[in-house]
Amino acid sequence: MPAKLGIVAGGGTLPARLIEACRARGRPFHVLAFRDHADPAPLADAPADWIRLGEAGGVVELLRRAGVSEVVMAGPIRRPSLAELRPDWRTVRLVARLGAHSIGDDGLLRAVVREFEIEGFRVIGINDVLDDLVATIGPYGRIEPDEQGWDDVRRGVSVARALGAVDVGQSVVVQQGLVLGVEAIEGTDALIARCAALKREGPGGVLVKLPKPGQERRADLPTVGVATLRNAAAAGLRGIAVEAGGTLVVGRDEVAAAADELGLFVIGVAP
Repeated sequence: MPAKLGIVAGGGTLPARLIEACRARGRPFHVLAFRDHADPAPLADAPADWIRLGEAGGVVELLRRAGVSEVVMAGPIRRPSLAELRPDWRTVRLVARLGAHSIGDDGLLRAVVREFEIEGFRVIGINDVLDDLVATIGPYGRIEPDEQGWDDVRRGVSVARALGAVDVGQSVVVQQGLVLGVEAIEGTDALIARCAALKREGPGGVLVKLPKPGQERRADLPTVGVATLRNAAAAGLRGIAVEAGGTLVVGRDEVAAAADELGLFVIGVAP
């Protein structure tokens, strides 16, 4: 019998996909879902506890009570202000202990993973359960970048690496060599929307999405799906490039079909 998996659920479709995978394989699981972040619909018939983000002190207790030994973190969580967080005393103590480590997203996630491990849980990555989502090298669909597209991909990779090294973001939009926008706290969808008003005449821009150098990959692999493609097309972008082996593509066949329908290239590039 495989170890019971604790699914720490934020937003998006990944928690539901993990539940489906566990059920298909007969693996026991328990969901710990964050209110106002996780989607209640796919969790309605799953064994689950709901918790407010500021109640971090209860996370370990709930997972232990459920008999969990392995933990996977799935889905984005919007970082709240301290006022929104309304932390309990154990959360305050945790934040104080993290100190400077909690400043950047990757530093915070590393610290959270470390806390789980200190408490005796084994933290695994989404790709350890859903290995079919990991991006592969080459195009998704029939469309591939032309020479200008490849130039923008290379430029975007260079910029994204530099930003990631200082724990800023995972995504950048480049059009004809010009950086239209970089991702910070707003997230990829907001970055894409912001760049719609900044696009130039001529071939559209390219979204490049990569993990940060040295990133804690068990906690926050960059992710794209059909919604990302539709947002990109609406903003006038012409393609998306992701790092093969370091990005999750949610629904390979659906993404390939959407890329062809929308006239976009989606391509996995070598690390």
